Amino acid sequence: MKNHDVMVAFKSAMGEFKVHRVRFFDYMPSAIHALAFAPQRERIAAARADGSVEIFNVADHFFQEKVIPGREERVTEALAWVGERLFSAGLNGEIVEYDLDNHKVKYTLDAYGGPIWTIASNKQGTHLAVGCEDGTVKLFEVCEGKIQFERNLAKQKGRVLSLSWHPSGSRIAAGMMDMIQVFDTETGQSVHRLLVERRIGPAKNKECVVWSVVYLSDGTIVSGDSSGKVKIWDDQTGTLIKNHQVTEWDVLALSVSQDETSIIAGTSEGTVIQFQFLSLALGQEEKEWIRTRTFKNHTHDVRALLEINTAIVSGGMDTQIVMRPLLDKTEVKTTATAFRMINFPHRSLVSCAKKTGLLLFQYPTHLELWRLGESDGTGMSGSSLPIKRKPEKVLHLKTKGEEHICCSTVSSCGEWIAYSTESRLRLYRLHSDNNNVSITKVSKLPKVLSSANQVCFSSDSSRLFVASARSTVHVVALSRTECKFVNTLKSKSGSGQAIHLLASSEDGKWLASANSAHEVHVYNLKTMKVHCTVPVYSSGVSAMAIHPTTNNLFMVHADQQLFEYSLEQKQYTDWSRMVQRNSLHRVWLERDTPVINVTFNRKNPAHIILQDMYMFCIIDQTLPLPVKNSLLYNQLTLQSLPEKERKSQSHAFKVCKTYKELLFAGLMEDQSLVVVERPLLDITCQLPPPVRRKLFAT
Repeated sequence: MKNHDVMVAFKSAMGEFKVHRVRFFDYMPSAIHALAFAPQRERIAAARADGSVEIFNVADHFFQEKVIPGREERVTEALAWVGERLFSAGLNGEIVEYDLDNHKVKYTLDAYGGPIWTIASNKQGTHLAVGCEDGTVKLFEVCEGKIQFERNLAKQKGRVLSLSWHPSGSRIAAGMMDMIQVFDTETGQSVHRLLVERRIGPAKNKECVVWSVVYLSDGTIVSGDSSGKVKIWDDQTGTLIKNHQVTEWDVLALSVSQDETSIIAGTSEGTVIQFQFLSLALGQEEKEWIRTRTFKNHTHDVRALLEINTAIVSGGMDTQIVMRPLLDKTEVKTTATAFRMINFPHRSLVSCAKKTGLLLFQYPTHLELWRLGESDGTGMSGSSLPIKRKPEKVLHLKTKGEEHICCSTVSSCGEWIAYSTESRLRLYRLHSDNNNVSITKVSKLPKVLSSANQVCFSSDSSRLFVASARSTVHVVALSRTECKFVNTLKSKSGSGQAIHLLASSEDGKWLASANSAHEVHVYNLKTMKVHCTVPVYSSGVSAMAIHPTTNNLFMVHADQQLFEYSLEQKQYTDWSRMVQRNSLHRVWLERDTPVINVTFNRKNPAHIILQDMYMFCIIDQTLPLPVKNSLLYNQLTLQSLPEKERKSQSHAFKVCKTYKELLFAGLMEDQSLVVVERPLLDITCQLPPPVRRKLFAT
C-alpha cells in the first residue's frame, strides 16, 4: 500500500464516511542513545541519535510533555540531570545545557577533549564529569546559569567511555579499553587500575570495551563490557569479586535502583537482565549480587536503561521506549504503573488543509505536502472504492541550516505553510495553477517573530498565531501583499512554560493555548485580551479543539480524562460535569497512548472525533456513557444484534480499531475521514539488522 491513498467505504453506528487510508508518511523515529531520571521532579529525559531530547512526566502517565528538536551533526551520547537542570554531551565534543521552560538549547560549551562519550553528575549537584576521546576526565563546576571548567583528572591512554561518581563525590570510576580507572577527585590522581579480561578464543586479540560502570555507596564497582560480562569489583582492594557472563555479545548499559538493592544490565541482544542484592540462605546476613530476571522487550541493542521507583525503563536502536513495571515493587496496580511502549510522539506531525484536501507531513529536516486522491464511487462497508485521481506529492520543502523542525502547519485553504526551527520561523505562500504548485517565501516577517514552539492559522487563513517564549502568542495578519504584526497575547499570571498546543475557533473570536504547566488560557481575539483561564487540572493536555458551532473547548488529558468547557459561560458544560460525576469506562482509562487529535463533525455537532495511536473514537454526546460492566469496544457486537437490543446496548463511545498504528485521523470539509497509518512493522523493516555490537563513530 506504499504511496497509496486507498479510499474505503466505512459504515457503522457512527455514520457513513469515505475514508482516505494514507500510508505515504514515512515517519522514522531515531534510535534512543541515553536516558536520565530526575527523581525530585519525576521526569525522564531521553536523547535520540538525531540530537533531539524528549522529557517525559513519570507521574503523568509517562506523557511526553516537552520535545527539544535535534540538529544535524549533534550526536548525543549521554545525559545528566543536576537538580532541575539538564545537560548532555556528544561526539561533537560539546556539553549542552537546555532551557527546559522554552524547549531550547540554552548554551553549548566545547570541552576541548575531542568527542565526549559520557557525562555524569555527582550526587551533591556541584560538579559534572565528562569522559573524552583524548583520555581525559574533565570536571566542571555547576554554577548559577552556567558551568565552569575546573580541572582534568590524570590523563590516560585511550578514550574514556563510561563514568560513575561514588555517592560521596570523593571518587570517580572511569570505564575504558581493557580497564577501569578509579580517581580521587581531590588529588585528580588514579588510585586503582582494575584490569578487565578479554574474551577467550579467537576474540582474545580484541580490546575489551567497558561500556558502563556503576559506583555504589559501599565501595562496590559494577561494570558491563563487550565480553558480555557484568563484573563486581571491590574498590578498596581493587579486586574482582564476582563475574557474571550474561550474553555472548555486549553489555552496553547499567543502572542501579535508588536504594542500591537492584542493578539492571542492557545487552546488544535486546535483553535486560536484573541482579538483586540478596542473602543466599534464609536468616543469613551476608548478601551478594544474584542474577534474578531477564526481560526481552527489544529487537535490537538496549543502549540506555533506568531503574526508577517501580519500573524499568529501556530504549535503544529499535527506537521505542519501554516501561516495564516491577510487580514486586508495585503495591497497587493502577494505569500509571502499567506496562507501556512509546513508539510515536505525543503530538501530531500531520496537519491538513480541510477545504482543499492537502496533508502536510513534518520530518526533522523537511516538509512534504500531499494532495489526497479522489473517488467518485460508493461501496459496501470496508470495500475499496475506485480511484478517480491518485494522491500526489506536490511539495518537498527542505530546511536550510542544521536545525531540525519543531512545529509546522498548513492553512485550511491550503494557501499558507508556516514552520519553525529552534531559532527561525518561516512563512510561505502557495500558488496553485492547474495542479502545479509553486511557493513564495515571505521574506519580510515582523521582527518579533524570531521562532515558535507552536503555530496555527485562523480558520479563514487571515491570521497566523505564533506561540513564542514564556507562554506568549503573537498575532499576525496575512494578506496577499504583506504580513503584519497585530498584537501579542499574554496571560495575566502563569508559569511562563512554553505552549505546546494552540486551537482557534471557526468564527475567529477565540484562541486557546495549553502549556506544559497544564495551564489553558483562552484569548478574545476581538479585544486581544485574556478571556478566561480553564481550571488547572493535574494532568497535561494532550489534545484540544474548539467546537465550530457551540464554541465549547474540548480537552483530552494524558490520563485520558475528557473535559468540555463553555467559552461563553466560562464554566464546564453539563455534559462535562456528567462525565466527571459518572466517571469514564475502565478500558478507556487503561489505554496507554494519549489522544493527539480532536476534530468535529459539522453535519452532526454532537459527534466528537478523538484519535490515539491505536484507534479513533467518535463520541456521540446524545447517547449515555458506557456503564462499568458494558463492552467499550462493542461496534461489531452491535451490528449483529436486533435493533431493539442494539439500542439498549448502544453508548456514546464508538471506537474503531480497524486501522494500523495511527499518526493522524480527522474529518475533511467534504466529510471524508483521513487516517494516516504508520504500521510499526514498516518501521522495524527499515531498521538495520540487529548488529549486536556497538561500533565507534569514525
